[in-house]
Amino acid sequence: MKVFKFGGASVKDAAGLKNLAEVVKQFALDDLMIIVSAMGKTTNALEAIVWAYCDGRDTKELFEQLRRDHLAVLAEVAPSDVAVAAELILNFDTLRATLDRAPSGNVDKDYDSIVAFGEVWSTLIVSAHLRASGIVNTWLDARTVVRTDEHYRSARVDWETSALRITELMDDLEEGPKRIVTQGFIGFSSEGTTTTLGREGSDFSAAIFAYLLNAESVTIWKDVPGMFNADPNRFPDTKLLSHISYKEAIELSYFGASVIHPRTLQPLQKKQIPLFVRSFMDLSAPGSTIDDRSENDSLIPSFIIKPRQLLISITPRDLSFIVEENLSVIFKLFAEMNVRIDLMQNSALAFSVVVDDSPRSRELIDVLRAEYEVRYNDGCELITVRHYDEETLRKLTAGKELLVEQRSRSTARFVVH
Repeated sequence: MKVFKFGGASVKDAAGLKNLAEVVKQFALDDLMIIVSAMGKTTNALEAIVWAYCDGRDTKELFEQLRRDHLAVLAEVAPSDVAVAAELILNFDTLRATLDRAPSGNVDKDYDSIVAFGEVWSTLIVSAHLRASGIVNTWLDARTVVRTDEHYRSARVDWETSALRITELMDDLEEGPKRIVTQGFIGFSSEGTTTTLGREGSDFSAAIFAYLLNAESVTIWKDVPGMFNADPNRFPDTKLLSHISYKEAIELSYFGASVIHPRTLQPLQKKQIPLFVRSFMDLSAPGSTIDDRSENDSLIPSFIIKPRQLLISITPRDLSFIVEENLSVIFKLFAEMNVRIDLMQNSALAFSVVVDDSPRSRELIDVLRAEYEVRYNDGCELITVRHYDEETLRKLTAGKELLVEQRSRSTARFVVH
């Protein structure tokens, strides 16, 4: 079986869904597990509904817009599928009933239960359109397979239970080319609640299903021709990374490369399942291949720019040394408030970190100030360069105030203002 993952950009409208069907038709003899994200900017819209709901603000206008948009796309790509139209309406009614109840008091839990609807809606529409295009398929609720813990918004997978569930599913499918349409991003806890795997978690879902199925390969279909050494929207002279190793891709994704979700590569590496990044806009483009071969990793410098960063410096009020005891308390606070550290550096008296500038990070600063002296710089950028050369570093840091610099044999990192 091959695992295909289509992101929100590929199913943002009726034209995108029709193009998805054309891609699937090119693989008529293959068994396919098709993972689909929420349509377009649906996740952003659902997040706005979450924040309004938790703040006690009205959600009706945002809700109705999503309802109209999804029903309109379904009417265009599968106008005669009355059953899916009824199922879609039922899903919206379920969300409306959720929004009419008081919040649970756990924002992250409410977030997962609401935002997960986006993937369910999109897959219902994709499945209906594939049938309308003559492609027989089975719609699957990923929550019947992907078992997780209750770490909402970044749930951890119970691999053993999930493996048992996927075996039961495959045994029930009929012979012949299999087409299974399911959701990325979402799972189900042992307590019976909906969970999510983190933003952009659909890539991870593709890897989960590939691992469970011992798949032949995973293909992530994007609106770009593959992985580049930098963001092509920001830098004019980027180069395609046609072939890199799992290790290199993990490093790039960890540092912020947006093409691959950070957790995607590890399950694939364990079973040596290759990952292809290809363009759904140009099937003839070669794309990028990620596998266990590393001979091409260092041929091209790769650089990642993360904007809107906070550089936070934490100092004990009594000017005592920053030692393991202090660090364990600090790390625990970061973990409890779900703030990811992108870079860290310590001296005798201070511990400095770089994090995304978010409401959660700002709240963490206030919490830290109860025990520590805390200063921060906002408006920062974090620049990471893999396999750097001095010319690349000069270009990227020219005209910028350098706040932090770190270098290893293969990676240079700078915090600039």
